[in-house]
Amino acid sequence: MSTLDYAAYIASLPRILAGAAALFRDGEGRVLLVEPNYREGWALPGGTIESDTGETPRQGARRETLEEIGLDRPLGRLLAVDWVPGTGRPPLVAYVYDGGVLGEAELKSIRLQEEELLSWKLVPRDDLAAHLPGQLGLRVLAALDALADGAGTAELENGLPAF
Repeated sequence: MSTLDYAAYIASLPRILAGAAALFRDGEGRVLLVEPNYREGWALPGGTIESDTGETPRQGARRETLEEIGLDRPLGRLLAVDWVPGTGRPPLVAYVYDGGVLGEAELKSIRLQEEELLSWKLVPRDDLAAHLPGQLGLRVLAALDALADGAGTAELENGLPAF
């Protein structure tokens, strides 16, 4: 196969989007959410993985956390992977990592990326569905469950267990 044939083959393959986020909590177990200015609702700190530059999901979650809220912390284990079909876009694979528990000093040091974020807040588990509707809310709840029960990574499809 020539270089041109291989390039054409690669170009013909299906595409997926990939994103990664960090699940941070405070000492009371509340989840840190950010409010984007480019769409309605709330999200975990995170964003698109820059896979074209060789960035891994874990690196992407850490970079996005630093960019969005000014915290540069090593991330814990992978809590959830979610396959999210798209309408008007390719499917998305979303990775959620354990960001750990933030102390008072770290919470006070949060600095929002003004180009993308309006605010942040800590939300109790019981209120997450009101802030994170649909598969995102289900994904975060599954990640919290994986964290609490110490089980392996939650494999999800559109926010629901894959099996």
